[in-house]
Amino acid sequence: MFVSNRATILHADLDAFYASVEQRDKPWLRGRPVIVGGGVVLAASYEAKAFGIRTAMGGGEARRLCPRAIVVPPRMSAYSEASKAVFEVFRDTTPLVEGISIDEAFLDVGGLWRIAGTPPEIAARLRSEVLRRVGLPITVGVARTKFLAKVASGVAKPDGLLVVEPDGELDFLHPLPVERLWGVGKVTARKLHELGITTVGEVADLSESALMSMLGRASGRHLHALAHNRDPRRVRVGQRRRSIGSQRALGRRPRTADDLDATLVAIADRLGRRLRAAHRVCRTVTLRLRFADYTRATRSHTLAQATAETDQLLSAARKLLRAALPMIFDQGCTLIGLTLANLSRDDAVQLALPFDSGAPLDLDEAIDSLRDRFGSASVTRAVLLGRDPGISVPLLPD
Repeated sequence: MFVSNRATILHADLDAFYASVEQRDKPWLRGRPVIVGGGVVLAASYEAKAFGIRTAMGGGEARRLCPRAIVVPPRMSAYSEASKAVFEVFRDTTPLVEGISIDEAFLDVGGLWRIAGTPPEIAARLRSEVLRRVGLPITVGVARTKFLAKVASGVAKPDGLLVVEPDGELDFLHPLPVERLWGVGKVTARKLHELGITTVGEVADLSESALMSMLGRASGRHLHALAHNRDPRRVRVGQRRRSIGSQRALGRRPRTADDLDATLVAIADRLGRRLRAAHRVCRTVTLRLRFADYTRATRSHTLAQATAETDQLLSAARKLLRAALPMIFDQGCTLIGLTLANLSRDDAVQLALPFDSGAPLDLDEAIDSLRDRFGSASVTRAVLLGRDPGISVPLLPD
């Protein structure tokens, strides 16, 4: 696949997004450590991050690290509106925009040299426009590949601009820690560190076969390619998600099996509705867990037939949860999530019909129709009555 020989891909990433919106809207919070969310940290300003506070940390622990931090409740509608405004700036910059989440995107500006200037000039103007029109700081990395543009924006944070020219790619990349490579989490990093490998350059010095023997075939090939900045992916407009997911941070308070089941029900209910709204079905259900020591675990199940029915998705998720309960009770669960993958279009899906049409609706369609008509809280499962439904985080379209 063709890869440009010029640095024309931008990775634009809003800084501490939720916290930045709060500091924008409440000037007295500027320059002060801000935590969004009380029981669990949803976001932290850079002033709070300097004390070691991070996303998904329990609120009590965060306040112990920084007693003078200011805790504010989340305002999801404000974050959604800010995201829409920022994406308008992105689309005014170039038609080639690939949204990654509500606060970051890739932009291809390779065809704009004659009308808009060089990629660094476009990136600088983009940052100025986001600040002027939306009032938020944004960091931009510019490089020849999507991978390196994202790495550059990560290095440039907060509120920075970093351009990696083609003739300096490996000089920039190789001194960085191995954790900068996509796919290197705590487990892989620990394996590499135990072998004395701490930088991307040391990964690049190994042969592909050596990495495959250390980390497995897929991971070895993937990291070998990235360590040499081989990433042929283009910026794709209108790309549909390969998976959808949702998660709920639980804090450090012990949870019963019933508590965990109720949380799982709420997540599965939400994801099933998203699948049906997008006219998609899934085959693979993955349970994601995080423990009190910040380690993680995943468990997956592939269904015999793709579905968007909540009960089938929930049944698979419950089996995974039951199998993981001994580990959860031993280590303490602080986050539970579900991911639905192997998505495809449901060509047989039928639109929900009005109740007076005389045609029968299945249960999911009836519930979706009621929620569309009377609000998302109008119908709920009995197990969820009286329970905190959690926060619905704004998302890009499915």
